[in-house]
Amino acid sequence: MNRTTGESAVSELRELPSVNEVLQTPRARQIRERSGDQRLTAIARNAVVLVRNEILAGGDNVKHSRGQLLDRIISMVEAAWSAEYGKRVQRVINATGVVIHTNLGRAPLSAAAVEALVHEASGYCTVEYDLGAGNRGRRGERAETLLCELTGAEDALIVNNCAAAAFMVLSVLAADKEVVISRGELVEIGGDFRVPDVLTQSGAVLREVGTTNRTKIADFENAVGERTAMLLRVHPSNYKITGFTEMPTLEAMAALAREKKICMYEDAGSGALIDMTKFGLADEPVISNSIRAGVDIVSFSGDKLLGGPQCGIIVGRRELIEQLRRSPLYRALRVSKLTYAALEATLAAYTTSTPEAELPVLRMLAITPEVLARRSAAFTEGVHAAVGEFLNVEVISGQSVVGGGAAPDFHPATSLVALRPVADSAAALERRLRIGETPVIARLQDDRVLIDLRTVSVDEVDGLLEAVAAASRP
Repeated sequence: MNRTTGESAVSELRELPSVNEVLQTPRARQIRERSGDQRLTAIARNAVVLVRNEILAGGDNVKHSRGQLLDRIISMVEAAWSAEYGKRVQRVINATGVVIHTNLGRAPLSAAAVEALVHEASGYCTVEYDLGAGNRGRRGERAETLLCELTGAEDALIVNNCAAAAFMVLSVLAADKEVVISRGELVEIGGDFRVPDVLTQSGAVLREVGTTNRTKIADFENAVGERTAMLLRVHPSNYKITGFTEMPTLEAMAALAREKKICMYEDAGSGALIDMTKFGLADEPVISNSIRAGVDIVSFSGDKLLGGPQCGIIVGRRELIEQLRRSPLYRALRVSKLTYAALEATLAAYTTSTPEAELPVLRMLAITPEVLARRSAAFTEGVHAAVGEFLNVEVISGQSVVGGGAAPDFHPATSLVALRPVADSAAALERRLRIGETPVIARLQDDRVLIDLRTVSVDEVDGLLEAVAAASRP
């Protein structure tokens, strides 16, 4: 630093506002309402340090007044807080058409599940208390009872996700023993969840049989030995082998397991409690069918096709479930009162004849192309009326996605509202929608923003229209 620059820096440093001066500004006080004192002080201190370092580094040799420096610092504080606050968990409108969107929280909960979360379980509740007996009760008893009724299983257990369920089953029932699985099912399902890795971490020993595309019951039979603990069937979810393929039925594998006096375990993945063919999903295993086929233990997700909160569900023979319940791992992997409450309300919908009337995931899958076309046309008219001078809007044909690793080959027909800005790019419009007051997540394709109303509930449409209008105006 030369003498002239050094003198200028020293002079400007004298004008640098203190952290306390920054905190007393009206703009800072407005942030404090959300950030709290401690977090705002840390952000302000960091901004003051950054500006001090800029002054010491030299720069453009233009001396700034105290007011200019204060304005710059508080602007930095506002930008830092806005970026930080934007990373919180917050509500978004999912206009992508991906029903079980992993990045957006998978299954949206039903009104009954939300009611149970907020009004039944958010305060003191009977998570582990028996009102009738007046003493300690069993956690999750009602949810487990419903699961048994809906699947035909003898008992059930609930842990915090499906990967945990698989890990627990293998750790407790097959540690240091062999687990026989077809090579065609050694897949990576998503999020770096690889079946061989789970087997290894659980302490079970992997025994591969068959080939990638063909595995016979004889392959399993020949692999069973003194160290074999179980046969494992994994639903591949987002991976499918087609063509010259073969895989024994669950009935055949369960019969072999009974004959050899070992466990038959199925990791069913998405967790369909009802036949999904009426929604177009033909290949998703129904849990009750697996139990009926003689499978000893089945694990599946609570937050995918089942339509509930994140959890891993294990159903099956009572003596095996009891082994799992007594394991110290269960204490580590069990779910909270909030999950139990939401899951109970979700499962209760399946005791009715029309669960799709209550559960958003099923309702979205059940929407017909005709209904979507009418909704899209009405929404387009609304956009034209609000901001037609700023947007080119049309309805085009497209496809939705089930998501969550379920039904990778099924893409239900939909209508897409295509938005193309008159003055700027579709990418700019998509960003403004994404960072708006109520974030809207949409598709960006061929220089158009595409909105799929399949995943937008009826009571979100007005909010979506307001968001589009706000993002479209200059």
